[in-house]
Amino acid sequence: MGKAAYSSVETPAVLVDLDIAERNIIRFQAYCDEHGLKLRPHIKTHKLPRLARFQIEKGAVGITCQKLSEADAMTDGTGIDDVLITYNLVGEAKQERLKALAGKIKLRVVADSAAVVEGLSAAMNGSGHKLTVLIECDTGARRCGVATPEAAAELAGRIASSPNLHFGGLMTYPPVGGTEAVQEFMTKAKSLIEAFGTPVETITSGGSPDMWRAHEAPVVTEYRPGTYVYNDRSLVERGICGFDDCALHVLATVVSVPDAHRAIIDAGSKVLTSDLLGLTGYGHVVGRPDIAVDNLSEEHGRLVSREPVGFKVGDRVRIVPNHACVVANMLDAVVLTRGEDVLGPEPVVARGKVW
Repeated sequence: MGKAAYSSVETPAVLVDLDIAERNIIRFQAYCDEHGLKLRPHIKTHKLPRLARFQIEKGAVGITCQKLSEADAMTDGTGIDDVLITYNLVGEAKQERLKALAGKIKLRVVADSAAVVEGLSAAMNGSGHKLTVLIECDTGARRCGVATPEAAAELAGRIASSPNLHFGGLMTYPPVGGTEAVQEFMTKAKSLIEAFGTPVETITSGGSPDMWRAHEAPVVTEYRPGTYVYNDRSLVERGICGFDDCALHVLATVVSVPDAHRAIIDAGSKVLTSDLLGLTGYGHVVGRPDIAVDNLSEEHGRLVSREPVGFKVGDRVRIVPNHACVVANMLDAVVLTRGEDVLGPEPVVARGKVW
């Protein structure tokens, strides 16, 4: 498919410009190389083996997944074989699947409590090899993670003493602006753990909003951005990138123009998502900064402006969503492009993998 087929793309559609995505990947890899950081991108944003392989080809050490099912999808016949799962894996069903996956690829996981550690150890019984476990640390996001460096040191000892587990280091997902807190927490935790003679091989942090500040926490050895591959309106508003750096657009068709200042498109919350991320409105209309996407229902999006919108039924608009990660999970396939050239649909292999 080429330019001539662009108008035939069914809407609503999610477009991914590979030229921009690849440029984003190369740019941040260069930053990591410059600062001596290993890059382990999170695939929760794109969920595409094609882009994961490109990230690895350009220098990433492996990928990050959030769920076992994501890791299964991203490694099944793709050639990708180095995965960190940054989520507590709990329950017997997951233990069985974990054991099976750990026998196929280089797998690392995380834990933030003795209960999770005990479950991981039980999962590896009879496997014949050890599972590498990192300790998740709460450096201010107040989600998962041990609350203090002392708790991290205590849990590290428990992991190191398990016959089925190997202590691999420390992991965190800090809040925006949390780089300094990461340096402080991880430096202390590393010192306490190493005082007991246990090496801390990896200290991994993440977050696209602070990715250009990653070097300001030199204790960190590995970084896990996700959104950077596509970027989105939230990152533009934070000054992390420009709209020209946004590889993912929602393509929508105007289906109604009730009055001069209002138009309705065929992309609602099922595509654009209802995520606001502290912003006003649900996306940026490319080329029309005067227009706000001010309201969504499931199948309708409303565009409004103080100026005449100037649309007619059948016109198409592109929207940079607030949050690219959620949008990429909405449809079975994205439409790959290079500029205005349409390459065709690409299945979102790891879509909907929540278990």
